[in-house]
Amino acid sequence: MPTFAENSNSMKIANIDLGPRPVLLAPMEDVTDPAFRLMCKQFGADMVYTEFVSADALIRSVSKTEQKLNISDAERPVAIQIYGRDVDTMVQAAKIVEQARPDIIDLNFGCPVKRVAGKGAGAGMLQNIPLMLDITRSVVNAVKTPVTVKTRLGWDANSKIIVTLAEQLQDCGIQALTIHGRTRAQMYTGEADWTLIGETKQNPRIHIPIIGNGDITTPQRAKECFDRYGVDAIMIGRASFGRPWIFKEVKHYLETGEELPPLSAEWRLNVLRQEVIDSVNLLDERRGILHVRRHLAASPLFKGIPNFRETRIRMLRAETQAELFQIFEEIEPMLIY
Repeated sequence: MPTFAENSNSMKIANIDLGPRPVLLAPMEDVTDPAFRLMCKQFGADMVYTEFVSADALIRSVSKTEQKLNISDAERPVAIQIYGRDVDTMVQAAKIVEQARPDIIDLNFGCPVKRVAGKGAGAGMLQNIPLMLDITRSVVNAVKTPVTVKTRLGWDANSKIIVTLAEQLQDCGIQALTIHGRTRAQMYTGEADWTLIGETKQNPRIHIPIIGNGDITTPQRAKECFDRYGVDAIMIGRASFGRPWIFKEVKHYLETGEELPPLSAEWRLNVLRQEVIDSVNLLDERRGILHVRRHLAASPLFKGIPNFRETRIRMLRAETQAELFQIFEEIEPMLIY
């Protein structure tokens, strides 16, 4: 496959300028709340996405869902992502979302979890392409905000339809397409296949930006995805759990070709402390700590500490900020610098 010359041109979605080789924070349920988005932004994420928002719940005015529309100017450009399974509901939801003034409205046709895809929404739409296109076209026509789509390669290994689907979605008027390099059947297992993402990007009929997503866990891999597949932007998801500084590492490598000098364990632990504080401030102590546990459980900072299992269990059972920070203090001398 050809290697693509480094592109110094800015990447734009509609009139939103994201600069050259932008790195985006993926929308993730129970992860990309306002506090985490802002933190990733401060570390260099060029655009952030909300947790996904149920169109059904939004038009029923479910308050927990409405809270997901809270965005701040400090995190711009920011996209609000919605999912649903019928045209009218998605159009109504998109109009409600537009009132929150996001920079972009993103349509989720990629979520593989059973409670979403099993009901025909998210990646479930990959089994009903006419409806997916009808929803997309109708939402684009109903709002003035730029509309984008996030989806997968196809429903399963026998229906990797993304190259054709990308053209069809582009014809509906979307301004950019994000492709996760797996099928719905794969969920999050196996390796992301970037070859079809690259093929979609190289299709001469495609003129909207193509954003690649899946298994970008290192700065080197981020650069390789730009160089080998020619994508306009990359999106980082699970690799940011407990490691929001990955954006700092990736941006530095893309800009200089060199690895960022190692961030001290003390600095990284302080970032996690701040993540806990932000989460508690955003929600309350009990819910904030529950929310941040996923990040602590996944953080690479604690890998390599000998006999860590019991401490890890205590950390993930802690119910107060004071208790959690006491465990952090015990851990600090053991961290690998």
